[in-house]
Amino acid sequence: MDHTGLLIILSSPSGAGKSTLARRLMDWDDSLRFSVSATTRPPRPGEVDGEHYYFIAPDAFRDMVRADQMLEHAEVFGNLYGSPREPVEKAMREGRDTIFDVDWQGGQQIRASALGGHVVSIFVLPPSLPELERRLRARGQDSDEVIAGRMQKSRAEISHWAEYDYVLINDDLDRTEADLRAILTAERLRRDRRAGLGAFVKKLMEDDA
Repeated sequence: MDHTGLLIILSSPSGAGKSTLARRLMDWDDSLRFSVSATTRPPRPGEVDGEHYYFIAPDAFRDMVRADQMLEHAEVFGNLYGSPREPVEKAMREGRDTIFDVDWQGGQQIRASALGGHVVSIFVLPPSLPELERRLRARGQDSDEVIAGRMQKSRAEISHWAEYDYVLINDDLDRTEADLRAILTAERLRRDRRAGLGAFVKKLMEDDA
């Protein structure tokens, strides 16, 4: 009675804890896989093809889009990014869930795809905008101008919170992780997602005859 693999969309503004939560979730269940994006930008030092990204040529990327082999795609600063369909479908057949780290636009595209019925979408909110800005500044990586831009983008991202199945407020990392585990467990146990359940019940009734 294994379940059909799920497509778990995890979105949040930068600094809300999404990446940390995704890592914790995969540490909790090593059957989870992270969707590796394809991109047309060149690899950066230390990046490995197939691990950090699938690095492909622009023409090959566009061919995949035309062939409906991308679940979602977008152009960012002149480079193309997208989520290849084939690895996700393979994971689904194996009963493995895939986590997507995408924004609301990517989430919309995945929900609108042929695999949309298998999507579980989760939005992670910060406890407050001042706390979100504090977290961004604590990284010590960005200038005031960059942080201001990130905060503006965060407000736009948060405005789409109501499009998601679940919304979590990450004011306590351990509790938010526990909530994520509960969501995933419940979604896996849904009747319509448990392969073989009908056959099990049929056999159960036959054995009683």
